[in-house]
Amino acid sequence: MDNSKQKAPSLLDALLPMVVLIALLAASVLLFKDDSSYGPNQIALFIAAAVAVVIGLKNGHSWQSIEQAMVKGISLSLAAVLILLAVGALIGTWLLSGTVPTLIYFGMQLLSPSWFYAASCILCGVVAMSIGSSWTTAATIGVALIGVATGLGLSPAITAGAIVSGAYFGDKISPLSETTNLAPAVAGADLFQHIRHMLWTTIPSIVLALLGFVLIGFNSTVSADLAHIEQISAVLQSQFNISLWTLVPLAVLLLMAMRKIPAFPTVFIGALLGGVWALFFQQELISRLADEQLPALVAVFKLVWQTLFAGFSISTGNDDMDSLLSGGGMASMLNTIWLIFSAMMFGAVVEHIGLLRKFVESILAFARSTGSLITSTMATSLATNILTADQYMSIVMPGRMYKEEYERRGLAPVNLSRALEDGGTITSPLIPWNTCGAYMHGVLNVNPLDYLFYAFFNLINPVLAVIYAYLGIKILRLTPPESVAPILAGKNS
Repeated sequence: MDNSKQKAPSLLDALLPMVVLIALLAASVLLFKDDSSYGPNQIALFIAAAVAVVIGLKNGHSWQSIEQAMVKGISLSLAAVLILLAVGALIGTWLLSGTVPTLIYFGMQLLSPSWFYAASCILCGVVAMSIGSSWTTAATIGVALIGVATGLGLSPAITAGAIVSGAYFGDKISPLSETTNLAPAVAGADLFQHIRHMLWTTIPSIVLALLGFVLIGFNSTVSADLAHIEQISAVLQSQFNISLWTLVPLAVLLLMAMRKIPAFPTVFIGALLGGVWALFFQQELISRLADEQLPALVAVFKLVWQTLFAGFSISTGNDDMDSLLSGGGMASMLNTIWLIFSAMMFGAVVEHIGLLRKFVESILAFARSTGSLITSTMATSLATNILTADQYMSIVMPGRMYKEEYERRGLAPVNLSRALEDGGTITSPLIPWNTCGAYMHGVLNVNPLDYLFYAFFNLINPVLAVIYAYLGIKILRLTPPESVAPILAGKNS
């Protein structure tokens, strides 16, 4: 169809799919509660996408172009899908190899319940900063910490909030992180200037978050007594060979991540290494679980193979322990992938027919001050996270849309890059249908709506950034020779 026949969307056009989506997602949570992410949310996204398609057709877009945009949008999530499948396999083999049970065992011995939430946040922050990946941190250290919390009788939701807080703090200030490199690249800022500029909001935010976790920890009623912890430890020792050697797969994975080997091969190699490690260190467990009707070697091979795709399952005689020590497998991630595909399809439609750009144009009409411009940038990144369901899109699209306006106002690029991270990177794991929220749900087995109000760092950081913007704190302006006067002169001529 000729582009000249396409009409620009109205503000009502831009708002309608969003209103429909929010209403359906609210109804999904109300009707299906914790099961809302296992089908109902996907249907909500499909219906909202259908509304956006109708608007696009009304405005002159062809079905063929919209369909191509859907396919392209879904294809953008395929890298995340591969990582998710690898993570599912990794969790399964790391349970079989004793890696996760060993982390749980030592974690219960070393972590005091009163300090647990704060310590979990710090541990995840250090690991994420070292390897530059919040996802890898959650899939390894995070999974073990959820297990420790269950053993200690602590809240999985608060623990997940601490894990997400620490993981995203470390990811955000790590020069190895993809998003930390992407934001300054889009804004035209220097990487290390960008990181230094972010410290003004991230350091106070993580300090306040840790204070919150300490207060909760010391005021929580811990249900696990010493006898219960000893009982869990005894079950772990009876079922698995608990040894520092079983932590080698974790050490290898972290080393590969620090060497900047891409995430998918890193995680999948970690999963395969977990299967191999189980053959050496969990022979007694494997002999109990292997199919007795097959020759020994074939039965062992089948068990490891099955663990990669179907996960690990064990029967200890204790339902709580069985739930704690069972899970993983690529199949366990299929629902999360379904949610990501649905969300990316919806996001592709609203982006293709110009609804998101309409939002930005409407916002800029009211963004008169520097504070309102920065706040608008963050709000657009958040809206992009909600609409397109992708963390990278929440950085790239608003970055491209606002870059010229920042230059026109003489604002240094680091202001834009920090706003993109404060509004985009930080909020992505709080949205259940976003790739990051869906990933955290799949890995930690805690719904983002449950840990939402406990991810203190992710909540405090954007609020603090808005306060800074309106008070004019650490707002950097361009100075010669970076002055935008020549740019403005060129535009006015």
